[in-house]
Amino acid sequence: MSNLRTLVFFATPPHDCSYLPNREATTMFVDPRANVDKRLYSQLTALGFRRSGSHYYRPHCESCNACIPVRLKVDDFKPDRSQRRVLDKNRDLNCELVPASFAERYYRLYAHYIEERHADGDMYPPSREQFTSFLVEGATDSWFLEIRLGDELIGLAAVDMLDDGLSAIYTVFHPDHESRSLGTFAVLWQIESARARDLPHLYLGYWIKNCRKMNYKTRFKPIEALMDGHWQAMTHN
Repeated sequence: MSNLRTLVFFATPPHDCSYLPNREATTMFVDPRANVDKRLYSQLTALGFRRSGSHYYRPHCESCNACIPVRLKVDDFKPDRSQRRVLDKNRDLNCELVPASFAERYYRLYAHYIEERHADGDMYPPSREQFTSFLVEGATDSWFLEIRLGDELIGLAAVDMLDDGLSAIYTVFHPDHESRSLGTFAVLWQIESARARDLPHLYLGYWIKNCRKMNYKTRFKPIEALMDGHWQAMTHN
């Protein structure tokens, strides 16, 4: 079994940054041959790594530190007025955690979301292979949160269980239900799920100050950032 002392890491050549224009990025990956169990995955997450399928990675850019890992302290979280409106708006939904797996209904929702919302991004065009390699492969105590309106699947959130919290991997939703703010709703649901399990944190991935798509993360408070090797409260947004 691999551990932090035995892990080998690889860095990619510089490539176009997915988040900031006219920037190059370098990514550090854990050796894909490593045997990463839940305990090691939890340790890596606390060090700022994320999971994409069977790959564990972290930004490793020499001249930029814009990607900041963030997590929420769930016991101290209280929804603000806007977030309470989102909860009230979605009281008619049914939510269920199911083991992460491929299903055609999941893929159709994922593909529709990518085509409508991210046609200008590096995940376009979607494919079944892409969905599987991103959200199903490498699953370690990994789950899908099904969000249904009646019998209709309108949202799907990939969630990993860690030793000290939940990790929010990715959320998709039907574009026709954009007014429900299902991305925010999925985070609020995961906060309550972590709290019910006595898990202290919800890991939200990376926050980038100058990336508009990341702004929603700092609306959840109190939020902590991994800076200079230490998790500390964010005092500015």
